[in-house]
Amino acid sequence: MTTPAGTPAETSVATSADTFTALYGHAPDGTWAAPGRVNLIGEHTDYNQGFVLPIALPQAVRIQARRRDDDLLRLHSAQGDGVVVELRVAELAPGTVSGWAGYPAAVIWALRDAGHPVGGADVHLDSEVPVGAGLSSSAALECAVALAYNDLYGLGLSAPELALLAQRAENRFVGVPCGIMDQMASMCCRSGAALHLDARDLTIRQVPVDLAGAGLALLVLDTRVKHELADGTYAGLRADCERAAALLGLPALRDLDPAGLPAALGQLPGELRPLVRHVVTENQRVEAAVARLDAGELAALGPILTAGHASLRDDFRVSCPETDLAVEAAVAAGAYGARMTGGGFGGSVIALVDADAADTVAAAVTAAFRTAGYATPRTLTAVPAAGAHRIGQP
Repeated sequence: MTTPAGTPAETSVATSADTFTALYGHAPDGTWAAPGRVNLIGEHTDYNQGFVLPIALPQAVRIQARRRDDDLLRLHSAQGDGVVVELRVAELAPGTVSGWAGYPAAVIWALRDAGHPVGGADVHLDSEVPVGAGLSSSAALECAVALAYNDLYGLGLSAPELALLAQRAENRFVGVPCGIMDQMASMCCRSGAALHLDARDLTIRQVPVDLAGAGLALLVLDTRVKHELADGTYAGLRADCERAAALLGLPALRDLDPAGLPAALGQLPGELRPLVRHVVTENQRVEAAVARLDAGELAALGPILTAGHASLRDDFRVSCPETDLAVEAAVAAGAYGARMTGGGFGGSVIALVDADAADTVAAAVTAAFRTAGYATPRTLTAVPAAGAHRIGQP
């Protein structure tokens, strides 16, 4: 897909090309982009082999890269400290690279670990995806690098294959035991649609989401509470879910029939019961949301979102006072529904609103935060956008 001349994205690409040339002394081979994501519903279900329903955001990570004939990897970020990070591809291993550079390094390590004969590159990246907002900035960076390397080295890998490699990079190199949703959303989403993903077999269906046609808007309210998924809490939740499945004799919690949920809860230690209840009911909420979208009843998503937040707050316990307040204030101001999106412990809230009420709802949340003494939330409007793609020659 080639970006039309004169658009903001095209201007950004041209500016980045100038920066790349100034940094490295030659023009890039191309420009690639991969988006952040908002998950409509289906939280902490992917690593339980369940179902999710994300959309890609217009906000993306854009990288420009040029293949090298040696194994030198040079990395520069427009959001960094101005330093070009230099690494040797042959020396990449888990634990050897920290900070933002660890994410592109991780992808290249994962490619080599999978047997793909890739070498070095010069890379410049520029991200529009807010870091720490629960919008999957890390997966966007991973997928942009994966797609660029796929082209630079002629690997011929499919979008799902690249997503799996990016997930492996984050799991094994970065150390976050995330599921597959973020990488699949960044690689495979389409404009105007939500990605109905079965995280077990990676079956996907593009479900149309015409918010504007329904007179609706999806607000993203970034609470500015930064979440860190590598601090062990996320890993502990995943381990507890896997322990519960093992105690129930199931391959994964996805396999627990909702009709058998009450009996299953009675077989588990008390601390595992709410986690299991969330996963089972959240999978049901994904299917309910898809049914509402298929029926063209987009406003009916609202109560599903709010119920999902209550489950994340009360059963999975990954909410926080700021996200709870954002949900409460949005609904009180007229939103059809709202919930925390992303792994939790901060990040962003999404709110489904009438398009002409978006400013009113955002102002009500901002006022509630001011009264509570919280930082002013950042607000953007989520529009279902395209997944990772090459955006033309600079």
